[in-house]
Amino acid sequence: MLSAGPQSAAGLAAARAILQKLRDDDHLAYLAGGCVRDLLLGREPKDYDVATSATPGIVLDLFPRTFAVGAHFGVVLVSAEFEGIPTLTEVATFRSDGAYSDGRHPDQVRYTTSAKEDVQRRDFTINGLLFDPDLLTPKMNTEKNEGKGSENDTDQMEGKNRGFRMDTGLVERKGTGFVEGKGTGFVEGKGTGFVEGKGTGFVEGKGTGLVEGKGTGFSPYISAAEANGALAPEGNEPSFPTAEVDALKAAVLDYVGGLADLKSGVIRAIGSPHRRFEEDHLRMLRAVRFAARFQFQIDPATHSAIQSLAPKMEAVSRERVRDELTRMLTEGHARRAFELLDATGLLAQVLPEVARLKGVAQPPQYHPEGDVWTHTLLLLTQLEPGCSMTLAWGALLHDIGKPATYQPPSGPGDRIRFNGHVEVGVRIGAEICRRLRFSNDETTQILALIENHMRFADTQRMKAATLKRFFRLDRFPEHLALHRMDCRASSLDMSGNLDNYHFARERYESMPPDEVRPKPLLTGRELIAAGYHPGAAFKTMLHAVEEAQLEGSIHTPEEALTLIRTQFPLPENRQLHA
Repeated sequence: MLSAGPQSAAGLAAARAILQKLRDDDHLAYLAGGCVRDLLLGREPKDYDVATSATPGIVLDLFPRTFAVGAHFGVVLVSAEFEGIPTLTEVATFRSDGAYSDGRHPDQVRYTTSAKEDVQRRDFTINGLLFDPDLLTPKMNTEKNEGKGSENDTDQMEGKNRGFRMDTGLVERKGTGFVEGKGTGFVEGKGTGFVEGKGTGFVEGKGTGLVEGKGTGFSPYISAAEANGALAPEGNEPSFPTAEVDALKAAVLDYVGGLADLKSGVIRAIGSPHRRFEEDHLRMLRAVRFAARFQFQIDPATHSAIQSLAPKMEAVSRERVRDELTRMLTEGHARRAFELLDATGLLAQVLPEVARLKGVAQPPQYHPEGDVWTHTLLLLTQLEPGCSMTLAWGALLHDIGKPATYQPPSGPGDRIRFNGHVEVGVRIGAEICRRLRFSNDETTQILALIENHMRFADTQRMKAATLKRFFRLDRFPEHLALHRMDCRASSLDMSGNLDNYHFARERYESMPPDEVRPKPLLTGRELIAAGYHPGAAFKTMLHAVEEAQLEGSIHTPEEALTLIRTQFPLPENRQLHA
């Protein structure tokens, strides 16, 4: 089961209030796109979008706090606040798009009052679904409200929306720009449920289930591992469960076959795949990301169109490519994503350096798993959902210097070598980070992960001072995590030799911070007071003091001065002066 966080619950409440107000003003309005898909899959939507027949000007007039960020394309952001949580809801006018000469934005848009026409311009069938609360079946609206005025709640509602009361926070809550209401529920709502919601469920939700949710999942009948079978790791046959979810499906407007593709686990472009990808070339990467995230298959015609149009990725801004790749790496199915990137021809277009890892053999005595590409995929398999993006990119690029440094065995008894692959990898990684326009901070950490990933082999032989300086690396736990993944990926069974990992981790976690970075025993001021003239030698002298301090051979300023006078004696005349 997936929990509905406060932000998602507030977003749902805001979207429902917007729907209500638009409908009260005689406009069509639906929940649209990814939020509908995610609800049907039992996932918590990241945000809730609204599609409406109201034009941007009408939306701007109806809601007091708005941002016309994309009004030229029919998109307005509506700002609100629920239970102290600020929300931004994207409200998009039904439209039909003209040509996309820049491969991203339509040259012109034509507003329409037809929801069916609007969804034809969207990317994939599973994202082309609309949710209409008016179509919720009477059973869903009433069966859990018996004895609670359910007939009035479901059959005699104010306005045009059966099943939703208007006196409990649907519109204009105080301080939020909607209509005042004590709660955020839509019917008798103590929480944010659509009907008698004590949680955030659609119907009598004591948890956050779509239908009588007593747990915390958006659907109490679909777990994260079971959602339509699509998320099951063993590839179970997808299937929609039980009559309650069928009732929810009955409230979905599907003009593009999205429900069938959700059930079958298919990513399919709406209409002509070539046209959809010509409109926005980034959609090719999105197809891969959705297929990986949901463990779906890409429809053959859609897959073929991606292969044909992959070179068009050159026209997409590097920032958009970077962000899509980062999502692939951090959503929990990075290996599947990169296998699909390779199969569609996209990998060679967006990350040719990574594509060159394929076929680069490694010494079997150290890498029985196979070539550098296979090894890298095994690291990607270990990236967990929500992992840091720098760790994810470090895992992808840690051996990026191997193709350029490959040396075959020189003769019997020799082995494959990659001399200097770390240094070369840092240079290649720097170019990738520059090309994809990572921030300076992100670039620094990604390159540090590449540069230091081989140092763990020496940890058990390092002097105490060297080990402590190693531990000073920024975000050292990421270095530990990368090393662990690297070791596990260097074996056939993902076990690997983790001796150095366990040693480094135990020492790092048990060592107090003031031992790793102790307060200096001496500064330049004390050296001057001792008779030394300021200069470049001070750096060498202070480093010698720190080295002895980290090794534990000195502990006081007096011992530090004794060391300095021993290793860096003053001339006799300056000793007398001092």
